[in-house]
Amino acid sequence: MSTRGGDLGATSSLLERKLPPVTELVVLSLAMMLSGGVYLAASLPKPPGLAPVVVLLAAGAVLTGIAVVLLARIEDFAWDKFFLVAKWALLAYAVIAGILGFVFIFDHTRGGTLVVLLCTLAVFAIDVPTIIGFTVARFQEPGEQPALQPLPD
Repeated sequence: MSTRGGDLGATSSLLERKLPPVTELVVLSLAMMLSGGVYLAASLPKPPGLAPVVVLLAAGAVLTGIAVVLLARIEDFAWDKFFLVAKWALLAYAVIAGILGFVFIFDHTRGGTLVVLLCTLAVFAIDVPTIIGFTVARFQEPGEQPALQPLPD
């Protein structure tokens, strides 16, 4: 595999540029969503106490919001690649969250527990596509078209 001399400089500049901690914030948000889900599952079959889960959900949603604001403030970014990847990931994770929401409803989850679970799924459905889109776009030059590589025979 050969590389052109200019490719190494472009890759080096992409690795060295400073970007906000979008991935770290969103992963922390996902950890909070997961922790809330584990807490709810651990309290079954008796009714769960929702206060800790609501705190985790609120904190995770705030972290996601901060990450989205920081992401939106990046000027020199491969937004076309971000949206190309994130929109399909969002579609996939919206379907996943929808199916899980249906399972909760079908399983007769009611009241505050259902609301908290559906809100957790909504944050989850935003978090994962954000991470995927950001991870792809951060290593692309803004406006760069990816080179198509021929398939090996």
